[in-house]
Amino acid sequence: MVKIVEHGTWELKREDEDRHPAGPELLWNESYYFDFVAADGSIAGYVRLGLYPNWDRAWYWACVVGPDRPLVLVADNEAPMPAAGSTDVRTGSYEATQKVSEPFGPTRVTLDATASVLPDATAAYGDFSGAETTRLVFDLEWHTVGGVYPYKDLPRYEIPCTVTGTVKVGSETFTIAGHGERDHSWGERDWWNVSWLWSSGRLGDGTAFHCMQANIGFPIPWPSFTVPPGEEIEHRDGFSAETVFDARDLPELSRLRLRDLPMTATPVAFAPVAVTSPDGLEAHFPRALCRFDAEDGRTGYGWTEWHQPPAWRDHGWSFLAEDGGA
Repeated sequence: MVKIVEHGTWELKREDEDRHPAGPELLWNESYYFDFVAADGSIAGYVRLGLYPNWDRAWYWACVVGPDRPLVLVADNEAPMPAAGSTDVRTGSYEATQKVSEPFGPTRVTLDATASVLPDATAAYGDFSGAETTRLVFDLEWHTVGGVYPYKDLPRYEIPCTVTGTVKVGSETFTIAGHGERDHSWGERDWWNVSWLWSSGRLGDGTAFHCMQANIGFPIPWPSFTVPPGEEIEHRDGFSAETVFDARDLPELSRLRLRDLPMTATPVAFAPVAVTSPDGLEAHFPRALCRFDAEDGRTGYGWTEWHQPPAWRDHGWSFLAEDGGA
């Protein structure tokens, strides 16, 4: 039986893998997310489906990145809502499916899309409709490793995984035998107010980790876990982070104070998107394949995101807890 971390605040149930009834808020959102990374960091990608039933649209994003590779991106912020009970999206330029075979267990994600090729990843913040295109195909499976981690105070859970399958980019075919994470959340979500850092990866010895900090100016028990090699998922208290940004507002590095596992996340390849609110506010969402360098010498790869709403520069981006390194 899969271990589910218990915080004592709400109960995660098997049926929570399915879609949920929408709340009344315009920005009520249900999100499904999947990422993957080759063990050597040579290729990586992610898929995110965000459902906005009260806004009458979905957001569908998918990408592939790698060192010295252009960003290959599908970013559709006006996708049709899937049929009731489904998470499949079909348009004139892509078909995307995701199927949970067993609650908290194997999940298959497929995609066949016409994707944009962006040598400068920041072109994703503007109109890239005239960019070169290529075919992007995913047929991937996520298999749970170590257990399931619900967030303490939000209807959301994270699942560390191994990831296997194939990715096709134009004439290239990649066999994936790597790692990743999937998550699922639901509730009101205002992308134009709060900034945050979210990070997930795996070190070379097989240790998986996850951590998140919202930049709200004071510490709370931020979501954080590790999965030691061959063991079950463990909550870690005391996470905090700080980030340094460059002149283009892209992150240069983040220092992650994960309890007993302090490390630095350095972007290797970016896959950003931009999102516009119903009243016209724009937020930037830089995400990146990262190299992680732990202070004890271990290294690994994974994904990090640094969400930037309109006032993000005033939000601090600094440690919001005591040193969690020891």
